[in-house]
Amino acid sequence: MSYLSIEFGLLFIAFFALYWGCRLSPKIQNGLLLVSSYLIVGSYSWQFALILFIYTCVIHLFSLLIAASECHAKRWLVLGLCVSIINLALFKYFDFFRYELQYLFNLLNFPILLPAITLLIPIGISFYTFHSVSYLVSVKKKELPVAKFWDFALFLSFFPSIIAGPINRAKDFLPQINVAQPREILEPFRAFTLLIFAVIKVYCVGGLISEHWVKPIFANPLEFSVIDLLVGLYGYAMQIYLNFSGYTDLVTGIALLLGFRLPINFNLPYLSLNLRDFWGRWHISLSRWIRDYIYIPLGGNRRGLVQTQINVMLAMLLSGLWHGPGINFIIWGACHGIGIVALNIGDRYLGKDWITRRSPTVARLLTWHYVCFTWLFFYCESLPDALEYLTALVHNFSIQPLYAGDFLVICFIYFAYPMCKNFTQWFIIQLTRIPRIFLPFVFICILWMVIYIAPSGMPNFIYANF
Repeated sequence: MSYLSIEFGLLFIAFFALYWGCRLSPKIQNGLLLVSSYLIVGSYSWQFALILFIYTCVIHLFSLLIAASECHAKRWLVLGLCVSIINLALFKYFDFFRYELQYLFNLLNFPILLPAITLLIPIGISFYTFHSVSYLVSVKKKELPVAKFWDFALFLSFFPSIIAGPINRAKDFLPQINVAQPREILEPFRAFTLLIFAVIKVYCVGGLISEHWVKPIFANPLEFSVIDLLVGLYGYAMQIYLNFSGYTDLVTGIALLLGFRLPINFNLPYLSLNLRDFWGRWHISLSRWIRDYIYIPLGGNRRGLVQTQINVMLAMLLSGLWHGPGINFIIWGACHGIGIVALNIGDRYLGKDWITRRSPTVARLLTWHYVCFTWLFFYCESLPDALEYLTALVHNFSIQPLYAGDFLVICFIYFAYPMCKNFTQWFIIQLTRIPRIFLPFVFICILWMVIYIAPSGMPNFIYANF
């Protein structure tokens, strides 16, 4: 069930009334959240809900073993992390690696035939795996005590963030579950602003960009001019940002209405002046997770220039592989890794932020185009598709552009983008000035206009696939 569907909206209104009807008992509210979260996971497949429950039991057991054993806590932590990674790899990457291994065995003439097993990827498995890793590490570091089982089960299954993030840290989120005092709706005007923005971003603007720019151009790249192909590439960069940040706005608004805070996940990423800055603004919860649980444990920047760059490449390759079991995602991660390594080397020998100090505009343009180039591998389903697009991009100069006007529109949007920096806060202030009795009508009018303008069909959340 899409979180943007009318069915979900009506169910959430009913749930919202029941949830706050139990305001005096946070435990009952937690129970309602847990049941509803499992029902949403189970609506995709009852097996997904069962897998999540079994996984929750196993990880909770490891947390008990870690907390109870001073001498062997590290061993239990390593074993628990291995179980988490193996579980993720089994469901998400088995078929990909089986194909690659079979190809290697055939190449080496080894008479080994791997079984062809098709495993459905449980919804949200990447996110609740990351949540559980943060929990086990926090228990080992004594940043928090072992959670009660049902609190931990809610932490892993919390329905606003289980499908496509953001990634919650156990030490920040579990205290919000285990509360004694009644909860309150948090920042209601900000919550409704985020819900409005989410509908506009995902349902309307992102859908229109996909319908008119991305899909037709990527479908037949050899037929379009270089200008048109840039429109397709720029369009997808805008679409994925609107889609993912819109989803984050949606679930953050829902969480605020339920009395919970989710971590910030986006901060105007296309204003970035370099790739390091980009990863500090894009999918912030993921980039920080990679930094804290992959990059730093590998040694971070503490072991010299060469080892630092190796650690960067490993972290970015794993980031690419996390997004999907395909060579295109690995190339996407490698491109970002190579870009950051080049940036680090430039900082070392030319001075830190050498380009930015001379021209922030040039630095921003270079970062934007490099990020757009990498999105090509993210969008295309196969390497040949990406190479076909690249081939057209460097050859189709003689074809008459069909999207020249759209190219100018994108240029205007790009240079006007910095003006949106304080737009959210401005919109919240405008809402506070409207009498509360009229707010539902404002919300309904905006929804009606969005539905009227938006293309037909229900848009998918791109990151729900990961």
